[in-house]
Amino acid sequence: MPELQPLTPELLLHIAKILQVPMKGLIATIELLDEGSTVPFIARYRKEVTGNLDEVQIRAIEEKLLYYRELVSRRETILASIAEQGKLTDELRTRIEQALEKSELEDLYLPYKPKRRTKAMIAREKGLQPLADYLWNQETAPDPLETFLATFVDPEKGVATAEEALEGARHIVAETVSESADIRQLLRRVMFDEGVIVSKKASDAIDEEQKFTMYYDYREPVKQIPSHRMLAIRRGETAGVLYFVIELEPQRAVELIKGKVHKQAGDWTPHLNLAIEDAWKRLLNTSITSEIRLELKQRADTDAIAVFRDNLQNVLLAPPAGQLAVLGIDPGIRTGCKIAVVDDTGKFLAHDVIYPFQPKNDTAGAERILKSLIERHNVRAIAIGNGTASRETDTFVRDFFRKENLSALFSVTVNESGASIYSASDIARQEFPDLDLTVRGAISIARRLQDPLAELVKLDPKSIGVGQYQHDVDQNQLGKSLTTVIESCVNRVGVDLNTASWALLRYVAGINERTALKIVEFRNEHGRFRSRVQLNAVPGIGPKTFEQAAGFLRIRNGENPLDMSAVHPESYPVVEQIARTLSVPVTQLLAEPALLNKVDKSTLSAGVYTVNDILEELRKPGRDPRERFLAPAFKDNVKEIADLQPGMLLEGVVTNVTKFGAFVDVGVHQDGLVHISELSNRYIKEPSDVVKVGQIVQVHVLSADMKTKRIALSMKTKELKEPKKAASPVPKAQPSMDDKLAALANRWKSR
Repeated sequence: MPELQPLTPELLLHIAKILQVPMKGLIATIELLDEGSTVPFIARYRKEVTGNLDEVQIRAIEEKLLYYRELVSRRETILASIAEQGKLTDELRTRIEQALEKSELEDLYLPYKPKRRTKAMIAREKGLQPLADYLWNQETAPDPLETFLATFVDPEKGVATAEEALEGARHIVAETVSESADIRQLLRRVMFDEGVIVSKKASDAIDEEQKFTMYYDYREPVKQIPSHRMLAIRRGETAGVLYFVIELEPQRAVELIKGKVHKQAGDWTPHLNLAIEDAWKRLLNTSITSEIRLELKQRADTDAIAVFRDNLQNVLLAPPAGQLAVLGIDPGIRTGCKIAVVDDTGKFLAHDVIYPFQPKNDTAGAERILKSLIERHNVRAIAIGNGTASRETDTFVRDFFRKENLSALFSVTVNESGASIYSASDIARQEFPDLDLTVRGAISIARRLQDPLAELVKLDPKSIGVGQYQHDVDQNQLGKSLTTVIESCVNRVGVDLNTASWALLRYVAGINERTALKIVEFRNEHGRFRSRVQLNAVPGIGPKTFEQAAGFLRIRNGENPLDMSAVHPESYPVVEQIARTLSVPVTQLLAEPALLNKVDKSTLSAGVYTVNDILEELRKPGRDPRERFLAPAFKDNVKEIADLQPGMLLEGVVTNVTKFGAFVDVGVHQDGLVHISELSNRYIKEPSDVVKVGQIVQVHVLSADMKTKRIALSMKTKELKEPKKAASPVPKAQPSMDDKLAALANRWKSR
């Protein structure tokens, strides 16, 4: 393991200031991270040490720690390089050591950085550095410039005339100007504040789908352009349809440089001005523009990734229907509807194919198969993929329910994004090596209804379909960011150690893919885990891994009732202490949470944050923090875009949230867009302020275009009811499974 770079007190103060966290908490968090503790573990079980820093703050500390350690490492490399050249002055060392940003560090290093042969280098080889120093220093000399110039004319060195000498000197000055850290920082700031993005259609470009029409002749200030428009322009440029530049008034840049260079007027002034203009046109303009383009790209990437993170979190934390047997249907017309049944733990039981639509129209045969599978496996719900023929399949299933009087059952349309990718993945092949891809897809659809989180973690999150320009952003940054979201969600909900797949277990704090596979292998060989302590018997799990993971793993009906809770094993003695003070066994404490009201917290051997967390968990042990499951009620007479009429009021579910609006599934195979201006009657800065992925909303249709397959929706109508709340991480009381099923069945019947 490489040695960790220590941070100076100045850097620690800087991090604490920009993140607005206490220094004590910052240092404690860094120490825990350096010891190998994970972010979820620190946030949940080390609140006393960090001063109750939350997961977002700890992730931010982790990111800044990496950034500044890289900066420290780069700083040492730069100091060594300049010292080796014999050019490291005390002033330069101080500036380099005080630099707090990588860009500032690179600006300071630029004059000393090895580079290809330049015009300034050639001029120095001709002995023109003293003449350049005369122009740059602007100090009155005893002899006029013409007399001084004559001393540099030397045909043998390639300087035939005084003008050639001046030209070479100006090249040296221009390079000095272009390598000035102060000038570069000034121009970078001004170009960002005053520059304008100008995009044009490339000559002879073909834009068959007219995706980039609005950017054929487009202008927007650099500091105002939002991430989605910047990414769209860049996508157009990559596709060869657009090109874009950043314009800054040339004279404005030149005057700014003059203000930094000129000290006093003299015979050097006109030559300095020529050198400054050359520096801007030949060296600085392109360089600073490239840096601003990169900064805009990075900012747009960061914004787009943040949108993706929020959407992914809401998808992963979508309310689960719970532990019930589900029949999943992957709809199809000519090829039939593929069916798979899973039991209440998600175990695959059976599969079949039905052909209720053209060309076979075998409705009777399809109903027989459904009835047989439902009765044989005690199916409680049917999950229907939302792809082709989903509405027709939904109608068929509901008609079947009515005909068979199956009022206790319900059907739900499930987002099947990525199901086909999962079907062909290594994970699917490992799970079901003998099954066809289409059957694997139906299994995934069924499991998504039971527990979206447990099933979706098997997918590359980029294939879930809730991103904004996800293929255009930095893929490494995106991958790392989305992984942290999955880890956060998995550890927030907790994982059943006896039913979880290795794909889910790998995201538990402290557990990697190899360890997850070992856990499943151990479970298959020795049977279900009876206690958390038994985890220590799994090869590869040592004390550190156990410490990090144990609190997030659940064992139901195990030897220790606390193993089904989020109370960490290290805190079991505190629970036992509580039980002793109340003179009751731990089991009674869990069965009668009202007893906890009598606890005197001050007598317990744990910190305030830990005690509060323990008491909260004991009141609702093993609770699921996700919201109660609800399904949208699509209108029976609205199945295709052609069925949509302006003004029509519909219920739908939010499938994606972007910077410019939200996409809503209203049951016509094509999501409609609620533009940000149509999301609310009041001004909103971000669509995520009012809607979340998975939220059930009511919308009315503004327009529907069959040709372009574009649907415009609005949520602004006053008559619309208040939208149902989206899935939230805030814990709430969970109804029993029977209550859930009854509510779902009643909701289905009301449609």
